[in-house]
Amino acid sequence: MGKILAVTNRKGGTGKTMTSVSLGVSLARHGKKVLLIDADSQHSATVSLGIKEPDKLVVTLATIMQRIIKEQEVDPNEGIIFHEEGIHLLPSNNGLAGMEIVLAPIMGRETVLRQYIEIVRNHYDYILIDTAPTLDLLAINALATADSVIIPVAPKFLDAKGLELLLKSIAQTRRFINPNLAIGGILLTMVDKRANITKGIISMIQQAYGESIKIFNEPIPHSVRAVETSATGKSIFEHDPNGKVAAAYASLAREVLESA
Repeated sequence: MGKILAVTNRKGGTGKTMTSVSLGVSLARHGKKVLLIDADSQHSATVSLGIKEPDKLVVTLATIMQRIIKEQEVDPNEGIIFHEEGIHLLPSNNGLAGMEIVLAPIMGRETVLRQYIEIVRNHYDYILIDTAPTLDLLAINALATADSVIIPVAPKFLDAKGLELLLKSIAQTRRFINPNLAIGGILLTMVDKRANITKGIISMIQQAYGESIKIFNEPIPHSVRAVETSATGKSIFEHDPNGKVAAAYASLAREVLESA
């Protein structure tokens, strides 16, 4: 059965989408069959993988979740888009923005995404879920089905302080919804090692969490080339294959594979 990884942080601008796409492509480069689910109504992962007009898509995550709610049959191949770099994408668009309202009144609202993933899980080695920068019902759905969580954290003071709130939310999800949920690790992103404040915040995170939570070995460096990738429809491995960011995400993929 495929391993399910949620890429989550309640704070925006931490590199969740970049991490989801880059990790997915890197795992595919290792020969793994990977599905990336875009569970963010801002559909950044969808656009980053080259879908320029997502609102014209006929089938998206919102469509699939509506069918699950209505107890309609779901084809495991429906809506899946194959990207040229070897990963499959279940895209999102603005239709996902109204899903919170749809989910709120129904029984089992936290497990709708889980029901879909159980249909497709045997088709993939890894299923990655890119979540919104908030703990809405879609993010809770991701945590409710995930085997583990990867937490991208930028070395900024408020991001480091917000990490504690996210960890409490993960603990509550584990207690009430998904007892098997584990924390795969904290991934330091957009790191500028030249800045003294960066070094101090990284040290603070390591001291606060390093003994109880894995911190991935290779921080993701800050890079203009990495920022450019979202406009190209390609991953960092195609846009800047010899750069430091590609090397760091390749290291992350190796650690993920070693932990499987």
